[in-house]
Amino acid sequence: QFFRQDQEQTAAQAQPGEDLEYSVDIDFWDAIKGATLRLNVARHEPCPQCRGMGNIGQGTVACKQCQGSGQVSQTVGAMRFNLACPRCQGSGQLRDVCPRCSGEGRLHRTETVEVRIPPGVQNGSRLRVPGKGNAGQRGGAAGDLYIITRVGSHSVFERKGDDIHLRVPITIPEAILGGSIEVPTIAGKARLKIPPATSSGKRFRLREKGVLNPRTNRKGDQFVEVRIVVPEVPDEASKAMMKEFANLNPEDPRNGLFE
Repeated sequence: QFFRQDQEQTAAQAQPGEDLEYSVDIDFWDAIKGATLRLNVARHEPCPQCRGMGNIGQGTVACKQCQGSGQVSQTVGAMRFNLACPRCQGSGQLRDVCPRCSGEGRLHRTETVEVRIPPGVQNGSRLRVPGKGNAGQRGGAAGDLYIITRVGSHSVFERKGDDIHLRVPITIPEAILGGSIEVPTIAGKARLKIPPATSSGKRFRLREKGVLNPRTNRKGDQFVEVRIVVPEVPDEASKAMMKEFANLNPEDPRNGLFE
């Protein structure tokens, strides 16, 4: 008798709702600047008729699955076992179940949920929305909704953590003589100083021109890799100048490769 009462009490305890997880595609700029998304989330909500309790009133009825005995039989090979009924948890009785939710205490619905994407989220960031998971049962607390971000790419910028990388073309005169060029950043335009005798593939750092980290409140850096662009069809005057340049600078950059 005490064992059955304990099982009935356990069955009536509140059960928390399950957490839900959704993967969401985020635009490159939305991930950097932040955004608010409206998502249609399929979740269990509390039944409005029984207020999530699963029953109406305090009455009970005999469990139909075990015919009120609290036990069901199961045969394994030649052995026959009596097990606690999974429907009534061995109590033999069920409360007067709510007709709308069939005693579940919750209904399946699709809800539009507003999710705030903070600035600086990365690919694979996990965002928590409290209380927007599945509703609990018998008055249990709702679970949470977790958003997993998938950040899109950009045609110019490449993001690595909080840092931004990009390639910028420079001319032959800029590579030889140096100069100051204008480069794009995620915050607008910036000036980059190119020193004389810069080779293709040289990388430069623009400090704090990257993405703001929401946890540390610090910005990453931007790394600029320069690529020397050679004219496809140089005119005769340019060819003559290059020949003269070659005569004045006869060193072979491949020396040492065959030593």
